[in-house]
Amino acid sequence: MVLKKMKHSDMIPADTSAVQVAVLSDTHGVLRREVAAEVQDCPYILHAGDIIRDMDLDELSQYGSIYAVRGNNDLWQEGLRDLAGLLRFEIAGVSFLMTHDRRDVPRSLEGVQAVICGHTHRYSEEWIDGRLWLNPGSCGLARWGGETTMAKLRLQAGRILSVRKIILP
Repeated sequence: MVLKKMKHSDMIPADTSAVQVAVLSDTHGVLRREVAAEVQDCPYILHAGDIIRDMDLDELSQYGSIYAVRGNNDLWQEGLRDLAGLLRFEIAGVSFLMTHDRRDVPRSLEGVQAVICGHTHRYSEEWIDGRLWLNPGSCGLARWGGETTMAKLRLQAGRILSVRKIILP
């Protein structure tokens, strides 16, 4: 008899009422075709900053509702410098906090289920004290020999059902 070790999210049946959320960061003015293809099934798109071109947000908004924060390289960009540096919001009953740089996350995270950051250009996914900390990496151009990545979340009724790392070609 073979037993498969299952994560809690593996035990939740797939349900059409689950919501897909695309999580991006650090496009740096390069909105790749592969990224546009990945977000098309996501009614919500999160961008954790360093967008550089506001027309990229316009294009992404064709596919879903956009939540975006200003990155350090957006400060000099007309149309982007006025974005918030930190956002708190809720999707499908899951509460989010998003900022570009993890160092800007406030100490008090009461009620926050997911913290989204960018800036480092490196994918990271951690669960700390029951809270998801996600950096989707860079989905513009790879830097420092790293991968080009983004993430997708599946949410339902106040729960994060799954987190999927997407490595782009």
